[in-house]
Amino acid sequence: MRALIVDDELSNQENLQQLLKTYADDVEVVAVAGNVDEGIAAIQKHKPELVFLDIQLHGRSGFDLLKELDAKDFAVIFLTAYDQYGIQAIKFAALDYLLKPIDIDELKAAINKARKAIQQTKKNERLGHLLEYLKDEKQVSPRIALPMFGETRYVNVSDIMHCEADNTYTRFFLKDGEKVLVSKTLKEYADMLAPHRFLRTHQTHLVNVDYIKSWIREDGGSLLLKDNTKIPISKVNRIKVKDMLAVQFKL
Repeated sequence: MRALIVDDELSNQENLQQLLKTYADDVEVVAVAGNVDEGIAAIQKHKPELVFLDIQLHGRSGFDLLKELDAKDFAVIFLTAYDQYGIQAIKFAALDYLLKPIDIDELKAAINKARKAIQQTKKNERLGHLLEYLKDEKQVSPRIALPMFGETRYVNVSDIMHCEADNTYTRFFLKDGEKVLVSKTLKEYADMLAPHRFLRTHQTHLVNVDYIKSWIREDGGSLLLKDNTKIPISKVNRIKVKDMLAVQFKL
């Protein structure tokens, strides 16, 4: 879980980071902020899934921060040293809060609650992806959902020229020149896109057959795409790629 801490006391920031490191190792603190403006900037930059938000921030409040944000697509755990300050409103909104000094058991419970809320949000997103696909599957080119940081991009499969593995990420190269980085492996997309005329030419490359310009024989073979991108073909895939191209182009 990508998390952000917004607290105006350095000692509180450090203490919470240490507690998270010790008792919640799946929580990655991507940034800390000390006031409302820094918090807004950090949220917009890092797109956290969870925000630990101090209620009192140098004369302003965590509520001010939330009011100034257009998108609030993250879970919030409020932090406060004053149990009377804003707690009633937080309770009515069914949100979590932690009193300072932070109790470890309460921290664990709040994180578990946030984790479930985030997982439910992702499930709802995936359901939306499914409905998008079902809506488009009878079209010549269905759309595929590409989950990015902070947004989900819907792209026509026919607009994808090729894909390239980047460690555990996949980079999509679109026909308009745009590149989209997605936090899923190439193998997942190779299986998903195989029925839509995509070839796995290499451990790190997946190609849309419709954008192949020519086969280059040198160095054992590679593919040249219509935008002159050169795609390698691994030795183990060479015969398979040749056979599949023969079928696709009726050679």
